Amino acid sequence: MQNEAKTERFRQIVENKFQIYNSLFMSLPYDKMTNIGMLLPFLYEESRIGYEKGQSPEDIVEEFFTKHTDLVTEEQKTELLFKIIQYIERQVVLFDSIEDAAFPQLHSQNEAGMLANLHDRAVQEHQLDATRKKLQDFAVKVVFTAHPTQFYPNSVQRILHDLRSAIMKDSVTEIDMLLQQLGKTPFLNREKPTPLDEAMSIIFYLRYVYYDSIGELYRTIKNTFGNQHFVPHQDIFQLGFWPGGDRDGNPFVTAEITQKVAQELNSSILKSYYAHLKNLRRRLSFRGVSEVLETLSHEIYDAIFKDQNISTEQILKRTKEAEKILKEQHNGLFNNILEDFQDRVKIFGTHFATLDIRQDSRVHQQVIDDIIAKKAGFISENISTKDKLQWLLETDVVVDPNDFEGITKDTLENIFNIKKIQQKNDERGLSRYIISNSDEVKDVLNVFGMFRLCGYREEEIHIDIVPLFETMEGLDAGEKVMKELYELPVYRKHLERRGNAQTIMLGFSDGTKDGGYLKANWEIYETKEQLTKISDENNIKVIFFDGRGGPPARGGGKTHDFYASQGKTIANNKIELTIQGQTITSVFGNKDQAKYNFEQLLTAGIENDVFKNSKKDLTEKERKLIEELAEISFQKYSDLKAHPMFVPYLQEMSTLEYYGRTNIGSRPSKRGGTNELKFEDLRAIPFVGSWSQLKQNVPGFFGFGFALNELKNQGRFDEVHALYKGSDFFKTLVLNSMMSMNKSYFPLTYYMKNNSKFGGFWNILFDEYELSKSMMLELTGFKMLMEEDPISRKSVKIREKIVLPLLSIQQYALMKIQKEEGNREAYEKLVMRSLFGNINASRNSA
Repeated sequence: MQNEAKTERFRQIVENKFQIYNSLFMSLPYDKMTNIGMLLPFLYEESRIGYEKGQSPEDIVEEFFTKHTDLVTEEQKTELLFKIIQYIERQVVLFDSIEDAAFPQLHSQNEAGMLANLHDRAVQEHQLDATRKKLQDFAVKVVFTAHPTQFYPNSVQRILHDLRSAIMKDSVTEIDMLLQQLGKTPFLNREKPTPLDEAMSIIFYLRYVYYDSIGELYRTIKNTFGNQHFVPHQDIFQLGFWPGGDRDGNPFVTAEITQKVAQELNSSILKSYYAHLKNLRRRLSFRGVSEVLETLSHEIYDAIFKDQNISTEQILKRTKEAEKILKEQHNGLFNNILEDFQDRVKIFGTHFATLDIRQDSRVHQQVIDDIIAKKAGFISENISTKDKLQWLLETDVVVDPNDFEGITKDTLENIFNIKKIQQKNDERGLSRYIISNSDEVKDVLNVFGMFRLCGYREEEIHIDIVPLFETMEGLDAGEKVMKELYELPVYRKHLERRGNAQTIMLGFSDGTKDGGYLKANWEIYETKEQLTKISDENNIKVIFFDGRGGPPARGGGKTHDFYASQGKTIANNKIELTIQGQTITSVFGNKDQAKYNFEQLLTAGIENDVFKNSKKDLTEKERKLIEELAEISFQKYSDLKAHPMFVPYLQEMSTLEYYGRTNIGSRPSKRGGTNELKFEDLRAIPFVGSWSQLKQNVPGFFGFGFALNELKNQGRFDEVHALYKGSDFFKTLVLNSMMSMNKSYFPLTYYMKNNSKFGGFWNILFDEYELSKSMMLELTGFKMLMEEDPISRKSVKIREKIVLPLLSIQQYALMKIQKEEGNREAYEKLVMRSLFGNINASRNSA
């Protein structure tokens, strides 16, 4: 009944509004084309009916031209298709804005996972003190990455922001004006954004969403759980930042860029303080207080515009002066708003978000080999890894970056600059160095050694060194690597100086690409357990940092459920995860959404420790069953990867080749500099995204249904059913996989089953989809995919309806390219343009 009420509410405030405001598109200022809104429903109907009949996209689009237009030339037809794409792109923005504006009305403050609900439950179960204790020792950190999964340029993001506000006010005049602006605003970047552009795009959200949402959330915790004995610590909510610091595979991120981004983060938080102070001074106009705050305002202004340093301590010292006068002379009037400002200064410091450095371990090895050859006279091939490390950890040599060239020079300059950044932005401004593709002890020690080579005394290395285990090999090696590091005196001393805490990052993206959905998730779960155990044995507080993308195939999906399902065998000191691209805008894109999702993450971590739930802790029998299912699915997925048509299919039949040509991100779409496409060089985002564009979403389910069916054939399906009912972890995996399948639409590519080259391979994918769908429906007892989440299901359905014509156009253009018919350049542009709306409509790309 509750689900029916939610669905009806969604229909009223989202679906109906979309129909009403969508009619305003009829007057959008399109050049030479005013009847797109009338033609589009015909293309949708031709597509819907055509795919049901098994027609190809080429037949559908040509039939649309014949029946509903009088266009004759290829140029006229492609021009119309471009206009339709433009129209759909803007429809997606409108639907995003309407859905985001409805968010507060669709979610109650008292629903599960909210702070109010957590407080009520803690009181009822006599766990309020335990909850407060956990809140003192827990944190949530969301790290913004620059991965290219967001196609909206900054100008469109700002319109989206304003459009959402106008819709919340139901201001038809303002909405009409913004839609007019949207019609004339380009959706494409003329050039690839620089890493600094990417950073500035996300800093917009820091200033206009997170400054307020995090500040308000902190106040909510104080008001809800605080008393004279308990004040939540200032780091309970944290922001991390990768644009400008993440140089893994991105040659455009340089030491200079990192320095610039750090400066922008510093000046942006000071601008937020300056604006906040303006409002504060309007209320605190009392004698003595006013003068102190005016002085502080001038000091912050000088720090922003005259390049003068100001520290967190200096700002707080001024506010304490004002607070003292306020309490002694003015009865503490409005002290609450001054306290709110102080809290934000404690939370955001002079850094706003913590800038991370990330680089690939193989690049570090090149740098080390270069330095050793020049400074120690050894040729890399003639010296063992052990001897290299010994020299690195014992030498007194201090290098000058100017003695080197290329990546070595830039890497060293970057390490030298860290001290400067920490002086201006505080240590919280840049406090860790992440190493991609970690699978050996040397990968961590190389970074430690580079700091020594740059003249840092060991006690001056105020940096957490973070290995990132992401491939199957890396995850398998994690326990051994950390055990050796913990037992190594030089590294152990470093950890003692860092508070005996070790952050370890685990990557979902490459794990899924490497091992398939079920195997990757189980491998990460087990790796976390092993790393928790080895860390506990060495009295190290381990913090897991999850490299999660938007779609389930990259670790996304139902994030609260994922963290709430982890049992006592996994360390629960902090929830830390990456968010990127359209996940930033769709999950954390405005104050209401950001607060809701931060609360969900926080309560997931608190509940895990405070409240008992037998469904979180796996029994030995459940573990063996998941292991067995994971191995069966891994073998099925491995067979698919080994299929000779796997890479050619993606290369020739999907949009994979076009990701690198779109100006959506500064980073190349594949590793390696060769033209030959190898599976291992594929980046996870274009890999997963290409399956999504095909509406096949293979990485999110392939092998899962096969594994379930194998156990059913053995007469053991009752065991799997008991596992689903008894394990929150397994249930979450099933529901997330169903989300991937719900966003799949195989009729779009039915035409491929008759392809002489790829027909057999397409049938393998389709058969596994059908099997997985039927097996999961049988397992869950659902009549349809995502039955338990009616709002998300309805949202997906509307979005899929909006983009169906766009998908037809994309496949039509791909077919023309494959057949080498017509104007190849025009069709390639159609493919690239259609990427934008489809990705944005999908929101989490699978």
